[in-house]
Amino acid sequence: MLVASVLSEITEAITSTIGDYGLYAVFLLMLIDAVLPAASEVVMVYGGAVAAGAFAGQDVVFFGRTIEEGLPAYVAIALAGTIGYTIGAIGGWAIGLYGGRPYLERHGRWLHLDKKRLDRAERWFERWEDWAVFLGRLTPVVRSFVSIPAGVMETPFVRYTLLTLAGSAIWCFAFAGAGWAAGDSWEDFHHAFRYLEYLVAAVIVAVVVWLVFHVLRRRRRSIAEETQGG
Repeated sequence: MLVASVLSEITEAITSTIGDYGLYAVFLLMLIDAVLPAASEVVMVYGGAVAAGAFAGQDVVFFGRTIEEGLPAYVAIALAGTIGYTIGAIGGWAIGLYGGRPYLERHGRWLHLDKKRLDRAERWFERWEDWAVFLGRLTPVVRSFVSIPAGVMETPFVRYTLLTLAGSAIWCFAFAGAGWAAGDSWEDFHHAFRYLEYLVAAVIVAVVVWLVFHVLRRRRRSIAEETQGG
């Protein structure tokens, strides 16, 4: 119940901000999400619903000019999310590149990046190389923890930017499209998607538990072999 209540409050705050500030809110929230989780699914789905004209008094406005609801507004929302996310991702990459791993190990807690997360990210990049950036942008939860480690791993800037742009465009256009199609029924879509979020979180927890169990078992086996050898 507590988790549901917190998620509901976060959703309400985000939708209220998008309702008040439209494109600018989508741009800023997605920029933040590139470094820290900012509920990008809700941002883009609700933005898509606004583009469809689902909510009275909520228009897509750009520098004082109202963009026609429907396809033009949908494209504007999706582009705002894509551009905002890409710029935020470049900023995160720069933090990782110029701050370096020692700095992040000391201060990364402010960015939710402790040593263990950096270790996991490093293994992720070593395994998948360039695909780590692209796949990371399409993976819930993980997508917000790719930018800074990519800088730490010194991923080439142009390649990193292009892969981020491609991945974020797919994400933003897909979720904005879902919101646009759902219209004023967007809450039903988001409610259904929330179960997927729970599933992803459960899978991540299960993987972490398995890894911890595997490491502990290997450590016990190593200790037992050393004991027998001694």
